[in-house]
Amino acid sequence: MTSTSHIYFIITEKPEFSGHISAGCICYISEYKHRRHGSSSQSLSVIPFSSQSGLDYPIDLRCMTELSAAWAELLLALPEDAERLRWFREGAVLQAALELKVGTVVVVQEGEEERRGVIRYIGRLEKPKYPHPPLSAVFFGIQLQGADRGKGPTNLHDISHSCAKDCSIFAPFSRVRPLVPSSLSPPAVPDPPQSLQTEELAVGDRVTYFLGDILGHGMVLEKDGTSYVRISTDTDENGKTGGEVKVPLECVVKGEVPTEPERMDADTPQAELNTEDLYLDLSLNSMVEFTLATGNSYGIIRWIGTLPDREQIMAGLELEEERGVSDGTFKSERFFSCPPKRALFLRLSSCRPDSRFQSESANHGGKMPEQQEDAGVTDHGTLETVPPIGTEQVSQILTGRMKGIQGHCNSCYMDAALFSLFSCSSVLDSMLFKSTAPQDAPIQKTLLRDIVNPLRSKGFVEGRHIMKLRQQLQKHGYSHSFTTDEKDPEEFLIVIMHHILALEPLLKLSAGGEVQESYCYQIFLDQNHSLVLPTVQQLLEHSFHTAGLKLAEVPSCLILQMPRFGKKFKMFDKIIPSLELDITELLSEGPLQCILCGDMAEQQCTDCFKDPVFSLTGFKVFCGTCSSQVHSHPQRGSHRPAALDIPTVFLGCGAPHTLTRDKLELFAVLCIETSHYVSFIKHGPSAEDWIFFDSMADRQGESDGYNIPEVRSCPELGAYLEMSPAELAAQVPRDMKGVAKRLYCDAYMYLYQSSSMCLYR
Repeated sequence: MTSTSHIYFIITEKPEFSGHISAGCICYISEYKHRRHGSSSQSLSVIPFSSQSGLDYPIDLRCMTELSAAWAELLLALPEDAERLRWFREGAVLQAALELKVGTVVVVQEGEEERRGVIRYIGRLEKPKYPHPPLSAVFFGIQLQGADRGKGPTNLHDISHSCAKDCSIFAPFSRVRPLVPSSLSPPAVPDPPQSLQTEELAVGDRVTYFLGDILGHGMVLEKDGTSYVRISTDTDENGKTGGEVKVPLECVVKGEVPTEPERMDADTPQAELNTEDLYLDLSLNSMVEFTLATGNSYGIIRWIGTLPDREQIMAGLELEEERGVSDGTFKSERFFSCPPKRALFLRLSSCRPDSRFQSESANHGGKMPEQQEDAGVTDHGTLETVPPIGTEQVSQILTGRMKGIQGHCNSCYMDAALFSLFSCSSVLDSMLFKSTAPQDAPIQKTLLRDIVNPLRSKGFVEGRHIMKLRQQLQKHGYSHSFTTDEKDPEEFLIVIMHHILALEPLLKLSAGGEVQESYCYQIFLDQNHSLVLPTVQQLLEHSFHTAGLKLAEVPSCLILQMPRFGKKFKMFDKIIPSLELDITELLSEGPLQCILCGDMAEQQCTDCFKDPVFSLTGFKVFCGTCSSQVHSHPQRGSHRPAALDIPTVFLGCGAPHTLTRDKLELFAVLCIETSHYVSFIKHGPSAEDWIFFDSMADRQGESDGYNIPEVRSCPELGAYLEMSPAELAAQVPRDMKGVAKRLYCDAYMYLYQSSSMCLYR
């Protein structure tokens, strides 16, 4: 219904000269005229929706605000301009109204009373009286339910849905609110794939059928044209073995799936159910469990409302396993979207909070339990040492939903950092066992026993353990907001490694004859760099060159922060991961090889560093012969190569062809997008051996408490890692497959380890 060829405005202040136009009036202008409008003009000629002539009036730009077409449609349903302006300023209410769908259970204001019902229609009530307005007012047609049936002034029969007399109300958005408030907006539904219900049935097929409040199994005996199917049932309507039933074709799904007990809550009439109690603890995105014929199953509520021809309040669940009947459709109508065979619709009263988390959130309020400082720390048993997860174990232990570290209350920076460091690498395991100050020993024990060991042995860490660590850090005075606010990963790592566990600095840098120590290295570039699509190797070399730095020794672990203008602004659209980091020429001691012939280098030229001819090579070092040849070119006549300081032990040794290259292996990448951190782990030698971790892959929202973490393999990265720079430059980020865009475009921190620490070598 919305028009995309016009721009819409609401008058927020009464114009000085157009006296008949008041604040709250909705106006519009064609996109064509809007584009022609000069940027220097202080007014814009717009047409009020109340105008019968279609004449436009010049309005001061300061007196109006642009509207989306969807907001304009909702506001046009209000009768008075003043009322429109008042609700326009309640932007959250308008946005919530856009999320209402057909089938949503709502409360509608009717005079001084509130009625309960189900949305059956969203749209205009009559055709426009005049041809020129590009939009029509949008109303909500609500079919009243329960005790409110028969209390409505209209019916919906002529528009969209047949209702009994006096059982419906048409109302603007301002009088409608959802019965079940959601802590999160419902997930966006993409274009629906082909429904499972349309799969062709044949005689002899095993099927699942829906009949009233019964879900049953059986075998197709006969197809009655294109409307009905005769089914030999496993159990009849009374629960006895055998029998036949005739079922409408749209109520039959090919394949056998688990079902609920044949008659749920049969002893409790629907009229006696207290719907207020039903909604007390459960809402959209609540994690629930329910009983099927084969036992308990688990899922997330994705939709709540009434289904066609049913008055009971139903829940649409996305199941953890492929034990459902569709991908979010019911009788060919889409209510939400999820993977195939993951959706199941059942009575909301049949759902109960997921008992797996009841011990941590019995009040369902979403707050993490307060942890005792010494909880589990006073035992005298020996802690087990669990090795990192190897490549061959990743798919069995680590991948899937409810895997990794469970996120809660802005913990993603900590979740991603801990998962990156300890899931598949042992490079920093020494910090888990080194002696530490008595007051910090409980933190070290929590880190080892409650986080690292469960992650490696079970592939999952509950959110309460991360909160316990955050509470300990906050109580020890390292930050007053560790339990609530988002931090930077490097801030957390420095607190743990330096202030608490007193780990030796990971990085020792040589600058001007002095050694500087650090735990992370922030890459900085000068403003005149020529990099466009850099590798991590190039970024590190340029940063070291600009700052005049060298490595005093080979680090066991190198943590690199990518160049950014704050967390929100990236310096490069893409950064190419360097799976190996060659640091040979970054070391302060030892011989270097000429970048052209491989002989021992004798000279270094900083002027050549920016020369595009050498842009893909490392530090610009040459033997004497190559240096003379390179600098004989007229364009390099102004270069000033300098002699290298070669250790005496290497003088007279000739070409160092047997020189061992010092390299570091990439083992993890932390990425950030819109203040949310995720991580990639390189767990094997193949370019496809990657996993992606998100501690809040399925967000419940802070009021509901717990999020669902997920770890999944991402072999699609292999194809991109094998592309040339030219091929990568041509890749459009939004079109990159899987999570490749996150790795290439959102990298925040790269983690490298010494090759000797790599588990799969």
